[in-house]
Amino acid sequence: MKTEFHDGLLLGTSSRAIAGAIVCWLALMLGTGTKICAAEEDGHATLAIGSSAPDFSLPGIDGKTHTLAEYKNAKVLVIVFTCNHCPTAQLYESRLKKLVSDYKAKGVQFVMIQPNDPDAIRVDELDYTDVSDSFEEMKIRAEYRHFNFPYLYDGATQATADAYGPKATPHVFVFDAQRKLRFEGRVDSSMRESLVKTQDTRNAIDALLEGKPVAVNHTGVFGCSTKWKSKIASGTAYLKKVEAEPVTLQDASSDDLKKLRANPTGKLLLVNFWATWCGPCTVEFPDLETTYRMYRGLRDFDMVTVATNLPDERAGVLKFLQKHHASSRNLMFSSDDTYGMQAAFDPKWESGVPYTVLLAPDGKVIYQKTGDLDMIALRRVILANLPDPDYVGHRAYWASR
Repeated sequence: MKTEFHDGLLLGTSSRAIAGAIVCWLALMLGTGTKICAAEEDGHATLAIGSSAPDFSLPGIDGKTHTLAEYKNAKVLVIVFTCNHCPTAQLYESRLKKLVSDYKAKGVQFVMIQPNDPDAIRVDELDYTDVSDSFEEMKIRAEYRHFNFPYLYDGATQATADAYGPKATPHVFVFDAQRKLRFEGRVDSSMRESLVKTQDTRNAIDALLEGKPVAVNHTGVFGCSTKWKSKIASGTAYLKKVEAEPVTLQDASSDDLKKLRANPTGKLLLVNFWATWCGPCTVEFPDLETTYRMYRGLRDFDMVTVATNLPDERAGVLKFLQKHHASSRNLMFSSDDTYGMQAAFDPKWESGVPYTVLLAPDGKVIYQKTGDLDMIALRRVILANLPDPDYVGHRAYWASR
């Protein structure tokens, strides 16, 4: 539902958003300004400064259910809405971990909440991540990046997110000892740490610990928008569009495979050799296709599948590809000399399939695996080697732990 703003009031919103808008209107009448509150166009109002912390009961990656009351003894409570898939949120992970460490002995409690519905995230929005935002994938990210804070899941109902109103990830809410909101906004002034000039969240925490008012109690936030359930339809429509793309299968000669190995694409190239009769190949194939869809759009990445079936098995290969909507470039051995075809691509490849190689733009082998793939590990290698002129620092994030 579209929201319009008339004389400080929101029209066409939920009842909660209307209530929030009335608070905004009163704030305007009192002269405290628009920083008191804000609202998203889809009707999810951001919690107003001075409001009490809304209660919550959410599952954590530690297997426990966490509530607001659990943190009643904290002098300051910091709730951060963040997620896995957003590249901005990723670049803030180390800074959030440092904040937790720096204030652990000072009575400050940090709680991170993942607000997104995973079904509302389009596959092309996963172009900077190894995993999406499901509860199980939150556990994977937390273990990989050694999170030192509670990480809670709100994607099932989004009730907590609706109560707080995070605009993007990350979005910080800082509450005093009486659980009144005293700061709402960004972690600091730049997603690129080397360019940070203002430590907004740190300043707010320090002021509260010193018993002082927070000088700047609101800032804008920057990152990936909250993926509300209202966006599920968009993701479904996009997936249908992708699955409607044509599926092709080309015969590949020895010379074609030699050229493929040299990688003339100018991109990072993933090559997967497989066969319809290979169980592990067919099991991992859908995840490979998802990986291709994740990175193909805005990144310098491409993927080629090569069926090692004999030429007279072409119909079965094409049927399988069509079943999985494999719109990547698909090749198939044009000769029944399987060993010769193997040697044409890689003279050292002397075993079976699946066989997967990741090639740099200059043909250098970055990753090579015979047998079952660890798909998440493969995605991390891809991310660590994709050029990032459009998001400086992201490649380094994946190259280090």
